[in-house]
Amino acid sequence: MIRSIVRGVGSALPKRIMKNADFEDMVETSDEWIAQRTGIRQRHIADDSETTASLGEAAARAALDNAGLTPADIDLIILATSTPNNTFPATAVEIQHRLGMKHGFAFDMQAVCSGFVYAVTTADLYVRGGLAKRVLVIGSETFSRILDWSDRSTCVLFGDGAGALVLEAAEGEGTVADRGVLATSLRSDGSHKEKLYVDGGPSTTKTVGFLRMEGREVFKHAVGMITDVIEKTFWDAAITAEDLDWFVPHQANKRIIDASAKKLGIAEEKVVITVDRHGNTSAASVPLALAVAVEDGRIKRGDLVLLEAMGGGFTWGAVLLRW
Repeated sequence: MIRSIVRGVGSALPKRIMKNADFEDMVETSDEWIAQRTGIRQRHIADDSETTASLGEAAARAALDNAGLTPADIDLIILATSTPNNTFPATAVEIQHRLGMKHGFAFDMQAVCSGFVYAVTTADLYVRGGLAKRVLVIGSETFSRILDWSDRSTCVLFGDGAGALVLEAAEGEGTVADRGVLATSLRSDGSHKEKLYVDGGPSTTKTVGFLRMEGREVFKHAVGMITDVIEKTFWDAAITAEDLDWFVPHQANKRIIDASAKKLGIAEEKVVITVDRHGNTSAASVPLALAVAVEDGRIKRGDLVLLEAMGGGFTWGAVLLRW
């Protein structure tokens, strides 16, 4: 059977680093308060010259270099983002142009923090369906553009950045020993919209709006929803948590990550944590964490890796793949 294997991974971060202490003159908070409740120590914030498209392009080029490929080798670009450069056209098309591509096709995917997991699942379907041989999957966000910097409950949580994977069609035996995407599970429930949303939009307020969140409500639902899709993925692949080499979750809050791993029986030493250095970068958080773990040598070829995310909507999902 055809599998979607990972050929390369890359990332890009804005130049400016904003530490927790930098918020102390802006809102009533402290480094200790933020770190204790979220695990975040710092985040990257884009300047006016850094956009979702420019960060996405940089991450894409890094992934292509890592794969030993060029833009000419790519058939499809899927960009997961909630902060596009424009209402339309899709920012993926702008990245396609920046890469010098006149061939193939590109589109954006909007599932908020779950966007990258949704995008990998979609790319896998295109590859297995024979509609694309190589897909550039990108998560890129500039959430700093939609933050209310007077709201201490949200402004301290988010950062900007981008990460990317190159997926390529390859033959597999149809077993869990294959390289590539092995199982996926996606869910959504729109009844939770008011718990995490942006209070603007072209069709409603004609404005961009600001991010609004009921933090306790999100936390209350997160662990159960996350474990639900992961357990289904384990069932579909006929594996257990003990079989995993690495768990790469959405980097929203360390307490959610720790509680989810504990409930699933995933050993602490198998969990990749980057929320301390990146904050919550929405759709970029999973590929950013992947890039870190690959670059520092933790994730190696043949490792069994679980990706997971949950975002506004609510949306949530998981992807199991062998590196």
